[in-house]
Amino acid sequence: MNEALPISRYPVPELKDLPEDLRTRILEVQEKAGFVPNVFLVLAHRPAEWRAFMAYHDALLLKDTGSLTKGEREMIIVATSAVNHCLYCVVAHGAILRVYEKKPLVADQVAINHHKADIPPRQRAMLDFALKVCNASHEIIDADFAALGEHGFSTEDAWDIAAITAFFGLSNRMANVSGMRPNDEFFLMGRVPRPPKAKA
Repeated sequence: MNEALPISRYPVPELKDLPEDLRTRILEVQEKAGFVPNVFLVLAHRPAEWRAFMAYHDALLLKDTGSLTKGEREMIIVATSAVNHCLYCVVAHGAILRVYEKKPLVADQVAINHHKADIPPRQRAMLDFALKVCNASHEIIDADFAALGEHGFSTEDAWDIAAITAFFGLSNRMANVSGMRPNDEFFLMGRVPRPPKAKA
């Protein structure tokens, strides 16, 4: 990683100086991922807002109800973050999408034009709805819900799609304003096969 480049326009606190709950969560992420995604450190500039942000993030992305898969949730983030020109979210969530879907090309396809992506009609309909929420939520009508229903999505699923889109609209804007830089680790994640683990 190029440590000479700043990860934010705002002061980034040292891990040791953070409140215990933030530090514990960040160390858990580091243990699992092997690095600390910059979003955790940049948003820690304001601990109370960090907590609120992470609570809503977890409520949307870690829940085990609804019909959206983890990969589909990431797909929504990538497609709408691309519309909002958020480099951090496209790169970071594109990496997670590639890992979940086990498709090295899907994130780039979805970010550029989901109608040309190698995804099924169900996911195209999902992204059509998400992008309408992103670009013209005031134009959402009952027919948009009906179009989702034709692909097996419930009205609660529509809420999830809209909520993920709306939440990451906030995230995209804060990432852009803060100048949040994606971690170098994200760029190759899910693009190349991981080396096999050595046998004990």
